[in-house]
Amino acid sequence: MMDKASKTGLIRHLILIVVGVVLIYPVVFMVFASFKDTNEIFTSTKLLPKLWHGENYTNGWKSGATGVVTFTNFFLNTFKLVIPVVAFTVVSCTLTAYGFARFDFPGKKILFPVLISTLMLPNTVIIIPRFMLFKNLGWLDSYLPFLVPALFAVYPFFIFMIIQFLRNVPSTLDESAKIDGCSSFQILIHILVPLLKPALFSAGLFQFLWMWNDFYNQFIFINSPKKFTLSLGLRLSIDASTEAVKWNEVMAMSVCSIIPLFILFFCAQKYFVDGIATSGIKG
Repeated sequence: MMDKASKTGLIRHLILIVVGVVLIYPVVFMVFASFKDTNEIFTSTKLLPKLWHGENYTNGWKSGATGVVTFTNFFLNTFKLVIPVVAFTVVSCTLTAYGFARFDFPGKKILFPVLISTLMLPNTVIIIPRFMLFKNLGWLDSYLPFLVPALFAVYPFFIFMIIQFLRNVPSTLDESAKIDGCSSFQILIHILVPLLKPALFSAGLFQFLWMWNDFYNQFIFINSPKKFTLSLGLRLSIDASTEAVKWNEVMAMSVCSIIPLFILFFCAQKYFVDGIATSGIKG
């Protein structure tokens, strides 16, 4: 006979298994659907394809936006946008968090709540002012609306996360470094940044995922197909079809688009978990 604790543990595991299957099934379906033909995707209830069509990947990759731009361009554009934004975000948010966590300056008690309150602003509220600003600056149809704001720490979530991590680092380390002649910048670079690695990896990974999957903002600010990222390229592949949409090729390119995310997450999983656990962010 199972005791009460064992029954509770078994129920929890069963619930986790069911939830896991529900969450992973759309991804599994997409992978197998990428090897089917379009008719079979919508007519067959079987998960496995009757015939495996590997050419869906080659045809989908070459077709792109009606053959004008291939998915090679979409992948390269995505990396050109995402990698600098991630780097700029990590650097700017680290400097800002360091200022709030370690220094006292006039207006700090007012500025920090204002900074955190911006977390509650939905993107739809600020999208029109941002669009008008970037239009007047002549930045539309470029990556500047993403790169320049990232230089000025416009992501309060990452600032808050790094501040929470810094609060767990004893200030005595800073004082000891000052006695040894280190400046504030040297303390940050040589003392705190090595300790901040888990938090910085978490911030970078979050930003990479958000920018990689972003469609709404990229759709607003980028207009030229030659500058389209993967999310816009997938949408364009659907809109540009003069005949019936080739959903098998769309599924194949969708699978290709998530492969870098899986690789990145599993490679940085240790730092990601450590960063969330030590920054005070609760799920």
